[in-house]
Amino acid sequence: MSIKRSKPRNFGSRDHDDSAGFGGKKEEAPKTWAEQTGGKEDAAFAPYAMTARFAKGALILHPKFGKGVVIGVEGAKVEVLFEDGQKKLGHAG
Repeated sequence: MSIKRSKPRNFGSRDHDDSAGFGGKKEEAPKTWAEQTGGKEDAAFAPYAMTARFAKGALILHPKFGKGVVIGVEGAKVEVLFEDGQKKLGHAG
């Protein structure tokens, strides 16, 4: 006995816009390092220390990597966008 399908199934293609994600809110494109740090005074950047706690959007000054902005927080790690690229660093999470 065979089952005849009325419509072909397309497992790999999508006909709808799934960019809204959960909750229907579209996630805006990530900003570049220059857009997030440009025009900010040096006093706006907190010195980086593993014993400090950082939140998303915080501006930090790392002794090796320079100025950066926290783009993600996950437990005891933060993801920071520096001019040279993204780095994962420890913090007091």
